[in-house]
Amino acid sequence: MAQRPIRRQAVSDQLFAVLRDRILDGRLPPGSALTAERDLAAEFEVNRHAVREAVKRLQQARLVAVSHGGRTLVLDWRHTAGLDLAVGIAAADGGPSVADLARDALEMRACIGADAARLCALRCSGTTAARITEAADRYARSGPDLAELGAADVAWWRLVVEGSGNLAYLLAFNSLVGGTLPVADVPDDLRTAELLDVAAHVRLAARIAAREAEAAERLARELLSRSVPVSPKEAH
Repeated sequence: MAQRPIRRQAVSDQLFAVLRDRILDGRLPPGSALTAERDLAAEFEVNRHAVREAVKRLQQARLVAVSHGGRTLVLDWRHTAGLDLAVGIAAADGGPSVADLARDALEMRACIGADAARLCALRCSGTTAARITEAADRYARSGPDLAELGAADVAWWRLVVEGSGNLAYLLAFNSLVGGTLPVADVPDDLRTAELLDVAAHVRLAARIAAREAEAAERLARELLSRSVPVSPKEAH
């Protein structure tokens, strides 16, 4: 079947997405040579500058690398790619589903949040501990509206993650709440259980303020794990 020409708007972005998906679904397997620049330009009826820009983005995403012989080789993305790939990974026919990726992201969220709470209890200043406690009190006074609770929850967790002093955790948190990862695709009943547990938020803030690191970690993991859907393997 003939490939439809790429639209002229954001040509390099569209071409990047097409090539990314070919890599993710295995049509361009690890170790294979990326289609030659001139052939890609002819296939999609675009200029070679657009192709070079798309390939540059593939390199930045660590999906391809230029070999010593000058060929551009496809990498094994499971070994080389980073979280920045998550925004498009579910678009590939052979890639994980949005639901699977959401569950994986929520598992990561629970792990990062639990350890961030532990580190925050150990490292944060007295001023930060007081801000976390005050934010938990405000959270407790929030109305039953889930959107309002969700926004308050994000603001509260940001204080905890910032208080952990771990920059990598903070950047991952930004990806999780900023739309890069599909953490919004969670069953409402599970997300509701986490958000409506006001008492757990208040207790966690108290554990952090009291410098009870292990207790804070356990409570944070328990709270965040409520929004993690059960995987098919765990269900059997």
